[in-house]
Amino acid sequence: MDAQLTALAEAHGVATWYEDWHRERKDVSAESVIGVLGLLGVDASDPAAIERELAAIEEARKHHQLPGTVVVRQGDTRELAEPGEILLEDGATREVTGVPGDLPLGWHRLRTGGQEVTLVVVPVELPEPPETWGWMLQLYSLRSAASWGLGDLGDLRTFVEHSHGAGLVLLNPLHAVTPTLPVPASPYSPSSRRFANPLYLRVADTEAYARAGDELRARVDALKPAPTADGLIDYSAVWAAKRAALELLWPLAGEVDLDADPGLTDFATFCVLAERHGANWQEWPAELRRPDTPEVAAARKDERVGFHVWLQQLLNQQLDAANDAAREQGMPVGIVHDLAVGIDPSGADGWLLQDVLAAGVHAGAPPDAFNQLGQDWGLAAWRPDQLIETGYAAYRDMLRRIFRHAGGLRVDHVAGLWRLWWVPPGMGPAEGTYVHYDPEAMLGILALEATRAGAVVIGEDLGTVQPVVTKTLERMNMLGSAVLWFTRDYENDPDENYLPAADYPRNALASISTHDLPTAAGFLAGEQVRVRAELGQLAGPVEEERAYAEKDRAKLLARLTEEGLITADSTPDEIIVAMHAFLARTPSRLVTAALYDVLGELDQPNLPGTTDEYPNWRMPLKTPLEQIVDDPRMRRVAQVLGARS
Repeated sequence: MDAQLTALAEAHGVATWYEDWHRERKDVSAESVIGVLGLLGVDASDPAAIERELAAIEEARKHHQLPGTVVVRQGDTRELAEPGEILLEDGATREVTGVPGDLPLGWHRLRTGGQEVTLVVVPVELPEPPETWGWMLQLYSLRSAASWGLGDLGDLRTFVEHSHGAGLVLLNPLHAVTPTLPVPASPYSPSSRRFANPLYLRVADTEAYARAGDELRARVDALKPAPTADGLIDYSAVWAAKRAALELLWPLAGEVDLDADPGLTDFATFCVLAERHGANWQEWPAELRRPDTPEVAAARKDERVGFHVWLQQLLNQQLDAANDAAREQGMPVGIVHDLAVGIDPSGADGWLLQDVLAAGVHAGAPPDAFNQLGQDWGLAAWRPDQLIETGYAAYRDMLRRIFRHAGGLRVDHVAGLWRLWWVPPGMGPAEGTYVHYDPEAMLGILALEATRAGAVVIGEDLGTVQPVVTKTLERMNMLGSAVLWFTRDYENDPDENYLPAADYPRNALASISTHDLPTAAGFLAGEQVRVRAELGQLAGPVEEERAYAEKDRAKLLARLTEEGLITADSTPDEIIVAMHAFLARTPSRLVTAALYDVLGELDQPNLPGTTDEYPNWRMPLKTPLEQIVDDPRMRRVAQVLGARS
């Protein structure tokens, strides 16, 4: 690659090469680099353009121009080319010759050399997380007599109230969907990560329902959807029923203040426009494709906007009730939310935040052993340059809204706070490249907002991640992830045997599995081989895959036997309890049990690489909530995990 193009790419954080899954250098094509630079507003179309862009960078350096956001760790100092003043978050002003080390945590403004930029003082580290245990819960999978076709926030509150002494409950993402039909099932491709999904509302727990007369309540109750013939969750039927019920109750909602939270009103305006013009804002009339047009301003005055604001207010109330229940139970962590790695570019955040997103790019992953063509997740990606210029306001707002209801936050694909694989428009997943973010800012702001919320942070750092990711998480008292299926001696043992419990990382949340992997019972039965063979998902002959699975099962049983947790006569149910007892012996700060594992479910919630071939995210637990809370298997695992504290 041309040296000047390489220099320009490096200046903007665009990788010209990376290490592949073999730890070998893989060069990125010039075409990909030029395409990604274009998404960042950098013209690299010919040598003259590249030269102009490099000259602009040099000119900015010569004049000591600061970036739009300056991030410093608390206690650190920074030199300034010229004296200036700092406007503190509390309104006080300080004259300075440099950034002093005694500034309080927070969001300040720095004026110097004719510039005014955002100055963020972030924590060096979070407080040490408590040592406790808890449950991993796919909330939609709960079913109770009171819920309508999927688990809801009323079910969450009930579960928390009967959590057998757990210290936390880790949920799937509850991010908002676009409230149109059909409703997508995946919680990891949301319309907005800043707001919550109204499908999780319990209609009967609203104040409007409580004020309704008998006749209106009967009409609302009659809308409850019947069970589906195949037993799977029908998200569209659930939303159609709840929307109709909430519309009946809307006249009893009282006055809704559209000026109290402008960001929420903007989101509600998107919902109204989506109902009228379709879920994809990129296909709306041209005058509606930006949120700052006169036509959109007129749409904000529609009464229907108040309805969608009200839905989010109801969600806030019911999330607060679940968190109150966690506090009443004495949970040291409480409810832990899950942050998806990105958003659907056609959804609400794609419309509202389009100026800080890279237009047309899809986040994904480079080729690896399991996905040799690379992955295109179809998710929008932050533009790092625009985050800097806008003071990370959109990122901060997202975190604040989530932390309002969270005792902890699990960050999916936490390595994306360092770098993210961008696939330019018109190119395949393997033709992308990494775009780097400022981890001091991304991690620091995450730590700042978590500190203010008193919340723990857990990073999903599974798979091949750079060592700096794990080391930085540990330095900042953010936890990594230790999944039983993956926690092995890859470096020193050619057989890749399972690590002893004592060798697990301290700085981690330990679990048996995840939503993308086999359940405990499924693993023991080889279910992952059977299902993938039926769906044509196996990379090799079924006999080889089955032999590998049986060998892997033998390795696990050997580890549990060496730990003295099972014998040759142990039943599958006893082995599953032993897996949890194994986790209880680890030094990991947090240990979690998934209901799918504890209740002996064979089917994993999501099977990567499939769409309609497998009912991803649509399978309820076979045991209803009323029985789960008193199930002897739940009590036994709670006793095993509770013994560690």
